[in-house]
Amino acid sequence: MPDLPPFHLAFPVHDLAAARAFYGGLLGCAEGRSAADWVDFDFFGHQIVAHLAPARPAPHHTRVDRHEVPVPHFGVVLGWQAWHDLAARLRAAGARFLIAPGIRFAGEVGEQATLFLTDPSGNALEFKAFRDGSALFAV
Repeated sequence: MPDLPPFHLAFPVHDLAAARAFYGGLLGCAEGRSAADWVDFDFFGHQIVAHLAPARPAPHHTRVDRHEVPVPHFGVVLGWQAWHDLAARLRAAGARFLIAPGIRFAGEVGEQATLFLTDPSGNALEFKAFRDGSALFAV
């Protein structure tokens, strides 16, 4: 994969303590700066910021390779082994998956391991890894 600059994403949560438990505890993201109504996390080298905000409507779903993928969602592309390690850690922790860990587009260009789950505020996250990392933007 190309060496990319980190992205920044601010997103709504209903409870900062629950966000800290999910992102810091379950996912292992180090906490950065914070205030009474927001907290930064190191999301696999990217900066995400959980902001206290009112609830938002339920996500839309789009069909992708036999699965109903929630929109909006965000996530990260990991290396193949790092994805498998994370999937195993999430399973061991009893994480509830929207879409269970599995392989999408098997045998095709862009074959990838993927899983979806939500944080305590209902934000959908996708974690994926490409079998061939150079296929990130392949068509």
